Amino acid sequence: MVLHGDSNIGKTLIVAKFQREHPDRFDEVKGVERRDVVGMQMPATPDQHRFYSALLFELGAPHSASASLSVLERLARELLRRIAPRMLIVDEVHHLLAGNYREQRASLNLLKFLANDLKFSIVVVGTADAPLALASDPQMISRFTPFEIPRWRESDDLRRLLGAFERVLPLRKPSDLMQRPIVQFILVASGGLTGEISRLLNEAASLAVLDGSEQITLAHLEHVALADH
Repeated sequence: MVLHGDSNIGKTLIVAKFQREHPDRFDEVKGVERRDVVGMQMPATPDQHRFYSALLFELGAPHSASASLSVLERLARELLRRIAPRMLIVDEVHHLLAGNYREQRASLNLLKFLANDLKFSIVVVGTADAPLALASDPQMISRFTPFEIPRWRESDDLRRLLGAFERVLPLRKPSDLMQRPIVQFILVASGGLTGEISRLLNEAASLAVLDGSEQITLAHLEHVALADH
């Protein structure tokens, strides 16, 4: 699956929540750690050596950055077989576009090889450019189903989201974020992006703590929005 949209923060939050819902566990019979989901980021430069190094870092495996590609690949495959994940999530897959055609194809072939060799699912996550990053390989396009994160619109779902934010913000007084003027302002100021909504509310909450009001008002939100321009 290809998960893509306009907000990096929103996608990252979704991936982090999914990983929390599928925590690591210890197989007491075999005496090994099991991880259903392994998450990593595509290196800023699409390079196989950097990819395996980043993967090993996420697996908590000590390794030498100067080791050969074959050594890193063998170590990563051995560890993945041992922990037996069902899914590998590769975030920031649009970084593939930073490489030339040959580098892009090499990185995509690496993903196909791991999926076929270790028999797990791969989910790639990125911006709206993510599908373009896969376009150089027709097999990758057919292998992945795109899923776009839509922007928020004024709706009951958005009000529930704001209500959930209000419950976790460290404020002593209710902010009533679901009232229409605040909902409409947040939509305009954030562009409907989950990550921007989160940032806007967290910065407004900080202002509310600093000025002692202990609740988010429209004035706090306007202050944050004006500071961005």
